[in-house]
Amino acid sequence: MTESTQTRAQQLIGDFAPKLVDLTDGLLFGDIWKREELSPRDRSLVTVASLISGGNTEQLRGHFALAKTNGLTETELKEVIIHLAFYAGWPKALSALAVAKEVFTD
Repeated sequence: MTESTQTRAQQLIGDFAPKLVDLTDGLLFGDIWKREELSPRDRSLVTVASLISGGNTEQLRGHFALAKTNGLTETELKEVIIHLAFYAGWPKALSALAVAKEVFTD
């Protein structure tokens, strides 16, 4: 399997933690993200908000890109960050904004 055909989880941790890759690809993105009770757009919105609230900026880069693919605009994602500054904390919002700036200007 070439790198271009690998999932993001396979690229990042495939050799190191194959079971976690199986769970990520099969359960999380293969099942949870495919459930019809929430749209992909809504799942992205919830996921981005959760990552920002938890201070998990390492995963934000990929989820900002996925959120845009799932229909969220840069303006909406920036607004999520601004809103969360008051609920999750200013430092977390600023860290998320730094990642968003990188992603949105690439």
